[in-house]
Amino acid sequence: MQVQGLQLVLLALLPTLALGLLEGLYCGKEDCYDVLGVTRESSKSEIGKAYRQLARRYHPDLHRGAEAKATAETQFKLVATAYEILRDEESRTDYDYMLDNPDAYYAHYYRYYRRRVAPKVDVRLVIVVVLTIVSVIQYYSGWQRYDSAIKYFATVPKYRNQALDIARDEIQERIQKKGKNKMSKNDQREELERIIRRVIEEKMDVKGGYAKPTLWDVLWVQLIICPYTILSFIVWHAQWFWRYTVMKQPYGREQKLHLIRRHLGMGQHQFEAQEDKLIEEYLHLELWKRDNFAAWKAEQDEEMKKKLAENPRYKAYRRYMKNHGPGRITFED
Repeated sequence: MQVQGLQLVLLALLPTLALGLLEGLYCGKEDCYDVLGVTRESSKSEIGKAYRQLARRYHPDLHRGAEAKATAETQFKLVATAYEILRDEESRTDYDYMLDNPDAYYAHYYRYYRRRVAPKVDVRLVIVVVLTIVSVIQYYSGWQRYDSAIKYFATVPKYRNQALDIARDEIQERIQKKGKNKMSKNDQREELERIIRRVIEEKMDVKGGYAKPTLWDVLWVQLIICPYTILSFIVWHAQWFWRYTVMKQPYGREQKLHLIRRHLGMGQHQFEAQEDKLIEEYLHLELWKRDNFAAWKAEQDEEMKKKLAENPRYKAYRRYMKNHGPGRITFED
């Protein structure tokens, strides 16, 4: 009896297994074409026409009674699912592939859930939007940093007095006009601040992370000119190797500064933010030579050690480390 029961189950499942219909995929054990009453040769318009007819027939609102309404709702969902699968060309192709290749179970699951899980929006559009937003934020943030740097310099007496000396004639001219136009003290103060800011912007060469932003610095432009940047990098290093390694040509000012910056381990913006006096001192000490830089670095380290040794806080720290060790941290002090 058990053997006969198993045979009956296999005979019941045989049609769906032969067709490659899998539970949980597409229309489940039902054939989507049979659900809509169409064939694999039916056109898209024929499929749409069959769907509209069946949707009107099985719409739950057109049936009365709980049992009839539940049956209609189940059939309506199945019809809608079949239509969603067959109206899309790519989804229909995947479904036909499942019918033609019933043994490729894993491929069917992959094709089905890849389409279900995949984002509906084009990834390329997402990348473009993200890059645009990042570029706008980057450019706006650069202007904010530059504006904060100019405001800071306008409050420093050294740069403020220099700006007043440079714009002295313009300020006097504005004062004379002020007598005719009768500007208020608040307006005079604002006009003076505008003049000082403008002079600082014109004369002050702000470098480093607070430098005046340009469109060449934003991410979009950098990505566009990336091939040119890579090519320039290769050409520059090739020229450096040929001129100064093979031909032994003497270094110019830019080449010396490049070597000094590399010895110091600084980025381009960080090195350019150094004071001109300090850079000239580096050149005077010939720090582009490795031996000179090593000796200078040792002197700087020794001088730093002496300053730390004379610092009362550092002395207290050393006493604490000597008495308690690094493994014991308390709040006794």
